[in-house]
Amino acid sequence: MNRRTWTLLTSVVLVVAFGLLGAFVRVPYVALGPGPTYDTLGVDGDRPVISIEGQQTFPTGGHLNMTTVSVTDQLSMFGALGLWASGRYALAPRDLYFPPDKSEQQIEQENTEAFNDSQTTAETAALRYLGYPMKVVAGQIIKGSPADGILAPGDRLLAANGRPVTDPQSLRAALTGTKPGDRVEIRFQHADQPERVASVQLAQGPDGQQQGFLGVAAAERPDVGFEIEISLADVGGPSAGLMFTLAIIDKLTPGELNGGQFVAGTGEITPAGEVNPIGGIPFKMVKAREAGATTFLVPADNCAEAKAQAPEGLQLAKVGTLQEATKALDDLRAGKTPASC
Repeated sequence: MNRRTWTLLTSVVLVVAFGLLGAFVRVPYVALGPGPTYDTLGVDGDRPVISIEGQQTFPTGGHLNMTTVSVTDQLSMFGALGLWASGRYALAPRDLYFPPDKSEQQIEQENTEAFNDSQTTAETAALRYLGYPMKVVAGQIIKGSPADGILAPGDRLLAANGRPVTDPQSLRAALTGTKPGDRVEIRFQHADQPERVASVQLAQGPDGQQQGFLGVAAAERPDVGFEIEISLADVGGPSAGLMFTLAIIDKLTPGELNGGQFVAGTGEITPAGEVNPIGGIPFKMVKAREAGATTFLVPADNCAEAKAQAPEGLQLAKVGTLQEATKALDDLRAGKTPASC
């Protein structure tokens, strides 16, 4: 075999090897891109995204679309480069989305829990905004804490240490001045059962402080006699909260909150109606515009990024609170331009 032939064969082997590596070897990156968008006023399959039973609702119009980000995993080198070169996707280290110390099942469960929490919080924020009464319930209960085995998530908290519990802050205030080993009485109600009073011995908290520790996080929930159900499959994370909240308000009030227009948006909501920033807003805006949205509700802290990458024809509305979001929709309905980024 002469030198020329050897060089040619070596080159062919290298090209084939590089091709195999590029096509089959996985790279430690994921591709982020535009994900599906869902009309929170519409249906998912054959079921309404939001249904309300036991309370009068009103017709809605237009769109209030929530938006998502797609995460493409198990990329080959060629696949990753192809998506990146398209200009529609961005690459990010895989460990940011799939931490090596967690299984895929754990990650999926966390995303599902965050999505479910966003639904509960949206209901609370919407009904608080509309003036419905609230109640204080047990939220997360720390395993092995004094509250564990006595309280259950969802139990209504009525009094602690002789003081009424009227909001989450009042529970903390009731325990102020106590110390580990003190006994306090907790008055609560489980589901529709009669009220109960339990004597609980406080422990030392995990932070080492000397104040008595009960081990339950209090949360506010609507105290109403009707049910709100949100049905949306295969979606995770908390960023749909704002749009769920607006859709609930729209269904429970006369008229079209959006003026019949195609509005999309994103943002995590708190029970008090604060709108928190989220990730992936450039991809969400792209998909919203492609779906037909003309206005996009942007969390105030995402405004700089959104303004720099907004698609042509998509009006941005800056919202830091639920009140600002409804004001933006009021402006749209009145033919005015909402406050922008």
